[in-house]
Amino acid sequence: MASDPTAAAMPIGLAVLLVGIAARQAASPTARIQTRLSMPLPRAALLAPAHGAFHLGAAAALRRWQE
Repeated sequence: MASDPTAAAMPIGLAVLLVGIAARQAASPTARIQTRLSMPLPRAALLAPAHGAFHLGAAAALRRWQE
């Protein structure tokens, strides 16, 4: 079976439209969150978060309660 290169040709306008759609979807907040969820974090980052508290909301509530 011979392959026909014209059978798979796509109009340039449609190709540009599809690339634009794919770029907007990849830049969406949902896609960015899903990408971050699929990347493994180092274990040290789980035990020593940048803000210094295991649960930032609970730490803030405890600070307010102590005042």
